[in-house]
Amino acid sequence: MTNIISESVRGIQLAPIDDVFLRDRKVFLVGEVNDQSCDELIKQLLFMEAEDNKKPITLFINSPGGSVGAGLGVYDTIRLLKSPVRAVVTGIAASMGSIILLACDKDNRLILPSSKVMIHDCSWSKREMGGMKPFEIEQELNDLKKTNERLISIIAERTGKTIEEVSKVTMSDSYFNAEESIKFGLASRIIDSDCLSEILKKDN
Repeated sequence: MTNIISESVRGIQLAPIDDVFLRDRKVFLVGEVNDQSCDELIKQLLFMEAEDNKKPITLFINSPGGSVGAGLGVYDTIRLLKSPVRAVVTGIAASMGSIILLACDKDNRLILPSSKVMIHDCSWSKREMGGMKPFEIEQELNDLKKTNERLISIIAERTGKTIEEVSKVTMSDSYFNAEESIKFGLASRIIDSDCLSEILKKDN
């Protein structure tokens, strides 16, 4: 992990760059959405909420997605916070990464010019079906269907699209570039240099 060198009355100090960003209320979701990454992110969000629930939080997202359960934990946490949360897509927000993006209010979903958002139906887990009874397979499929309905309803609610419009798009992997993401309601603004400077201000 990169360290930042700072000078104070106590002399030269090294601090992990993630800690420096956390002090400025900026956190990152990079890589797979899983129990570990989401647990860490939820802790950081709750810490900042407890510190000051009126100051904004910036969440940078570059994720291919992953666990639905872990991702929904982050989604629900963001929706419960009083602190306004702004998301910035810095590469791709795919699958559960896009759902976490949608946890932020529409005006607070930003995207870099070359970044993308991908939405799709959830898929069968890695669990093997060998040895499962027909009833057990049916139960698994029913659970998958309910989960998919939940995700579609989130996308529809947060983008302003209908369930039917979203269902048609999520049948396959649907990638949206920055402009298309804004048009579909997934993002609100493409970041320019002025916007970036505003995001990086330490007094946010």
